[in-house]
Order: sequence, then C-alpha cells, then structure tokens
Amino acid sequence: MSEQAWGAGCVAVVTGASSGIGKATAERLAADGLTVMGVGRDGAALGPGGFVMDVTSAGGPAAIVAEARRRHRRIDVLVNAAGVIASAGLKETTDDAFDAMLDVNLRASFRLMREATSSLVATRGSVVNLSSVAGTRAFPGLLSYCVSKAAVDQLTRCAALDLAANGVRVNAVNPGVVVTNLHRRGGMDEARYAAFLEHSKATHPLGRPGTADEIAELIVWLASPRASWITGETISIDGGRHLTCLR
Repeated sequence: MSEQAWGAGCVAVVTGASSGIGKATAERLAADGLTVMGVGRDGAALGPGGFVMDVTSAGGPAAIVAEARRRHRRIDVLVNAAGVIASAGLKETTDDAFDAMLDVNLRASFRLMREATSSLVATRGSVVNLSSVAGTRAFPGLLSYCVSKAAVDQLTRCAALDLAANGVRVNAVNPGVVVTNLHRRGGMDEARYAAFLEHSKATHPLGRPGTADEIAELIVWLASPRASWITGETISIDGGRHLTCLR
C-alpha cells in the first residue's frame, strides 16, 4: 500500500500495540506515513509515541481519546487489537472469568469506539476491530472467548450502521491461529504451544498458522481509503480454518 492512499496528517490509535497483531499493525500504519499512538500496559514494549493505559480501566477510553487529541488534535483510525484468551468450558467458567474475558475483548472496544465517535466523525474515519475465527465457529473449551468474539462481530455490524450516515466505516478481521504470545499468556506452556502450532498445520487448509504481519496488512487495508465502500464486514483471514469441521 502506498502512502498516497491516505490524506495528509492522518492519526491512528491502536490498542494492544505492545505485542502481536497490535504491534504489527502499529508498525504497518507508521510505515504508511500515519502518526500512530500505540496503547498498551507495557510502556517499554510500546516504545516512543506510546501511551500506557489499561483499556479496561474506568477512565481508560476517555483518557486514550483525550491524549490522542491533545497530542495530534484528531483521530482518523481506531484499531481495537487488545485481547486475551483462556481455556475453559461451560462448567469450568466462573462468573469472574467470563466477565474478565468480555471486559477486555468486547467492552473495552465498545467503550473506546463510543468515546472516539465525535473524533472519527470529524475526520470521516474508520475503525477495525480484532475478532477471531472463534467469532464465527464454536470450539470446545473456549466458551468465554468464543462468546466475546461473536459479540465483537455483532458490535462491528451495529456500529457500522449507526455511524454510516456520518461517513465512518467499521469493520473487523477474524484470524485463525496466529503466531503471537496470546496463547502463552492464556496459560499454554512452551511444550503445549509447540504442539498446538504443529496441530494447526492440519486444522488450517493452507497448512500453517498465520503471522501477525499478514493480519496487520488486512487491518491497514480495511482502515485505509482503498476500502472506502466497505463497512460492517467481518473478514476471515485464517488459512481456510472457518471452512472446516472440527478435527
């Protein structure tokens, strides 16, 4: 994608920018010439221009938008990439665990989109939410994660309709297994994670898990003016995983 796809002085806010898909997206947007304010909890990993904030905190969304406007006076792109995963089925999922999953994966994105609406309307900007193949397919032992991502897909569609009259586009991407630290942080040790990635070669028809850079490329394209007539879409980028039955 060339820098000419964007207007001058565009500003992007990316959550979850300290690692994985969020970090790759922030770097890709910066390479396209945008000013990027990456948001996360690890200031050292965010690097220069980052803003340390927990997206689930009571004042987090308001603080993120206020800081972006203070620094850059506008927001053209919002990427909600912060997320967590945990393994548990129906019987094992506690109320607290269920609420914590939705707090990060769903509620934070909703609150930040709501807080950023006036800024996005002013620039006729765009939003891209990070969902998952688990938003479109059910998997055993991942109840709260699947529910949270299915809700992100519906949030995306509803927000797209609500903001369309103002020229603001809202889309989501639905990755399959991607090599990041997500699953390790969700409780997998190195041996289990290595076995999981090996198994992913069989569960993804294209024969491998994805990379953060591949997902970032789609996110940036959806956010850009090149996708100016696309809104309310939840786009699979999963090596064909959503086409398959459990195996």
